[in-house]
Amino acid sequence: MDDDRMRYFNGTGWLAIFTGTETMIGRTVHVDAWDEATGVALVVDPKRGTRRPVTDYPDFSHLEQADQVTAAIPGGGWRAYWKDEGPDNGPLTEQVLAWLITSKGRATPITVDAHGHVDDAESADRIIPPGEE
Repeated sequence: MDDDRMRYFNGTGWLAIFTGTETMIGRTVHVDAWDEATGVALVVDPKRGTRRPVTDYPDFSHLEQADQVTAAIPGGGWRAYWKDEGPDNGPLTEQVLAWLITSKGRATPITVDAHGHVDDAESADRIIPPGEE
């Protein structure tokens, strides 16, 4: 879920914000865990293949709270509808694959398109209940 639109969801409920360096652009990284001894946030370093404290990075700026997903439930026949996101700016309807439930009780519909791409449907013009056309 590193997609920009879905970056505010993660398992720990926190994001690390980095300002960037001469060789790396600014970025937002999911906090993967917390160091038990120091309490420092840890992020995955894909180059080293390990977790590293955010304080190891010279461009670490701050942490931001994210929505912590506590459950996912099936879509249950709900559909997301956009009036002008389909072919030729026409209507588009996609099945709700699941609902992500956050620790704050918020439910976000997650859709899957005809190509199997998964995304959130927060920008939908309407969420259609099961059985309604």
